[in-house]
Amino acid sequence: MTRPDPGPAEQWAADEGFEVDFADCSVGPIHYVAAGPETAPLVLLLHGFPDFWYTWRDHIAPLAAEYRVVAPDLRGYNRSARPRGVSSYRLDRLRTDVYELIQQLGYGTASVVGHDWGGSLALSFARHHPAHVDRLVVANTLDPERLAAQLRGRQLLRSWYSGFFQLPWLPERVLGARDYRALCDLFRDLSGHDETDIERYLGAWRRKGRLTASVNYYRALGRQTLKHPLGSPARVVVPTKLLWGTDDVALRPSVLDRLARGIDDPTVERYEGASHWVHADEPDRFREDVRAFLP
Repeated sequence: MTRPDPGPAEQWAADEGFEVDFADCSVGPIHYVAAGPETAPLVLLLHGFPDFWYTWRDHIAPLAAEYRVVAPDLRGYNRSARPRGVSSYRLDRLRTDVYELIQQLGYGTASVVGHDWGGSLALSFARHHPAHVDRLVVANTLDPERLAAQLRGRQLLRSWYSGFFQLPWLPERVLGARDYRALCDLFRDLSGHDETDIERYLGAWRRKGRLTASVNYYRALGRQTLKHPLGSPARVVVPTKLLWGTDDVALRPSVLDRLARGIDDPTVERYEGASHWVHADEPDRFREDVRAFLP
């Protein structure tokens, strides 16, 4: 399978001395950026929507002082394999990618850190593969297997975009209009993002079919939730830390409370005044909270 050429973000990563490579998974090549000794414990950093590995740029090198740190592009994003069809983005297939990535990297277990969709995937992976997770850290996310219980009342209104993303082609048309103007404006308003960062994001968003692939995550989850709206998934039993920006325009504080109820004895840290992108708003504190929790 063809491996896409590196973009400006990958060129920056190489200049920083990071490893830029691919893992051969069953879906196809999964692209990742890595640092740290291969003999150290593995830490996976899973991005959300509409990010890619680059969202972890401020955290890779500091964590690599003690860990083998790998930040992949989730399937469909940036340089990773982009299978066609909504069903290709079901949770079970996403979990397979994480499992195979850990194996391809030569490990049996990993600590998994996830934000937004990466947090949703991390929760699901820990629930279904607890023996392969050392520690779990998730930030500002929903539990994808308890979605109906979380999208209630005013939270349902805040999650309007999830319904919009169920439509065919229109979400891509809106988000991609005027060279991804809406997404560019979103990231310009976030802490720690300058025009150089915007150009690196554009390098990922402009790749053919990537926007559709990322929206297909929502479509696949929406269809699964409609089929099984009142499912009772197993509790998350691995050691878990929840890091939460309190000024999240997408997720109300009640989501954190409901999230914690499905996890055995989670540690919770609230970041007052931080946004949905808590790891970008307060990178130093976020990184120290992660490091203090990892084995």
